[in-house]
Amino acid sequence: MALVLAPESPLPDWLDALDAQVARSPSFFAGRPVVVDLAALPREQPDVAGLLRSLHARGIRIIGTEGAHPSWQGLEAWAPLLANSARPARPLDVPDERPTVQATAESTSLLLEHPVRSGQSVVFEKGDVTIVGSVASGAEVIAGGSVHIYGTLRGRAIAGLAGNGRARIFCRRLEAELLAIDGVYRTADDMNADLRGRAVHAWLAGKSMMLATLD
Repeated sequence: MALVLAPESPLPDWLDALDAQVARSPSFFAGRPVVVDLAALPREQPDVAGLLRSLHARGIRIIGTEGAHPSWQGLEAWAPLLANSARPARPLDVPDERPTVQATAESTSLLLEHPVRSGQSVVFEKGDVTIVGSVASGAEVIAGGSVHIYGTLRGRAIAGLAGNGRARIFCRRLEAELLAIDGVYRTADDMNADLRGRAVHAWLAGKSMMLATLD
C-alpha cells in the first residue's frame, strides 16, 4: 500500500519537520509511492498547489491525493491526482533503508530473471519492466511503461510513471498491495475479491482503472 503524508497547519512548521526527517533518513522516500492526505488542512488554507509542488521538488513521488477541498485554487495541474481512489490509502510499515535496483543502461526495457524481495525497489523510468518471478509483500516495481510480472504480485506495481496513460500491469497471480497507472491507483481493499489469486491485467479507461482476468 502507499505511504501516506498528512500535512498540517502551519505548513512551514510541517515542512521543516519533514525536512528534518529526510535529513535523518535521506532514502526514506526514494522510489516510494506517496498519497498526500489533505483533509487536515483548513478550507481557507492558501497555496495548496504550492505545497504539492514543494513536495514534488523534494523528490517525493505523489501518485494521488485525498481530502482536497473544491474551494482551493491552482490545483488544475494536479487534477489527475485528485480523488483517484474511493477509499483513503493506509500507511505501510516499511524499514527506513531499502535496497534499490535501478537500471542505468539506455535500453527501453528492463528484464530481471529473479524475484523481487521484500524491501526492494525496482525503478526503471525509461520503459517496461519484466520480472521473471514474484514480487514480495513490501517490495515495489516502478516503470515508466508497463509492468509484466511472471509470478505472484504481493507488493506494489506502478506503471506509466512518466505520464503514460497507455501503460498496463500484468501479473500471473494477483495478491497486490497497490496498483497504480499514471497516477490512478487502487489499494488491496479496492480490488474485487474474485480477482485475488488469478492472472490479471490492469489498464486505464479515462480516469478509471480497469482490472480483468487473463484466464
